[in-house]
Amino acid sequence: DACPGLIKIRLKFLNDTEEVAVARPEDTVGILKSKYFPGQESQMKLIYRGQLLQDQARTLRSLRITDNCVIHCHRCRGTGAATAALPEPGPAGPAAPGLPLGGGTLMVPTVMVVLALGWYFRINYRQLFTAPATVSLIGVTVLVTFLAFGVYGQ
Repeated sequence: DACPGLIKIRLKFLNDTEEVAVARPEDTVGILKSKYFPGQESQMKLIYRGQLLQDQARTLRSLRITDNCVIHCHRCRGTGAATAALPEPGPAGPAAPGLPLGGGTLMVPTVMVVLALGWYFRINYRQLFTAPATVSLIGVTVLVTFLAFGVYGQ
């Protein structure tokens, strides 16, 4: 059922879904993007063999993309200037590099939960906490509070 001169390209997304694209070897990266991601060309990053396909004028043949090759597709939320190329099979990476808390976005809520547990045990099992342990808990709480407000207050 394959037409002569056409190649099938497997477009693989970060959530492991796939779509089959049919193109000619003379088609450019830009043509592929506009055909399969109309209106979203600037947001779509195409990665082939670990290399980000940035040059929209390069042909599929010049990139050695042949029948049944896999191109990884990643949709960027912003303008895409600060996004890095992902490793070929890669799972979703951390948030854009310029943002505060990059990949450690869960760090603050995790620390807050641990602190809340510490206070819970301090209140309900006060016989287990010495005076220096209580002072340390207060100090860590104050420090984390200042750090949290400093990061989110910007």
